[in-house]
Amino acid sequence: MRLTDYTDYSLRVLMFCALHPERSVTIAELAESHAVSKNNLMKIVNDLARQGLLQTTRGRGGGLRLGKPASDIGIGDVVRQTETDFRLVECFDAEHNSCNLTGRCQLKQVFLSAKRSFLAELDKVTLADITRSPPSAKAAGGRSVGVVKVDAIQRPARNPSLPSEVAKPVNRVRAPVKS
Repeated sequence: MRLTDYTDYSLRVLMFCALHPERSVTIAELAESHAVSKNNLMKIVNDLARQGLLQTTRGRGGGLRLGKPASDIGIGDVVRQTETDFRLVECFDAEHNSCNLTGRCQLKQVFLSAKRSFLAELDKVTLADITRSPPSAKAAGGRSVGVVKVDAIQRPARNPSLPSEVAKPVNRVRAPVKS
């Protein structure tokens, strides 16, 4: 599966803002940092602001900040909002499907399962998780982003008073290990 550049840069914008919570970030700064045109970034920033993920301030001294805490921004949700098409193979689109194997093929089910697993894995991670400094960087006073295994992320206990639609279950189904 490949994500669009739009999703890639949306995640980068959010990560950059999460790494600089003490100040407003400018589009010019983002454009220079990621070597992307300001026009493309303006579209992304406007979309993220409409979703409530960013707060924007116009004018001198303006910029953008996260619209809510990084720990409340799920990576799976961001990907779902920014990706326009999760059609992995032709048969996902009944209107344009011309494959003559469709009636006998089980590949579509395999890809559907893979897509669900992909999104379920992203649902386990928040923006705070992927912008957390690794222990070695904290000791050195740096703010670099390190690799953290998803299983190593410490998640807070779920609040039982939240409605079930808000509290997403985390399913950690493991495939049997073959010897």
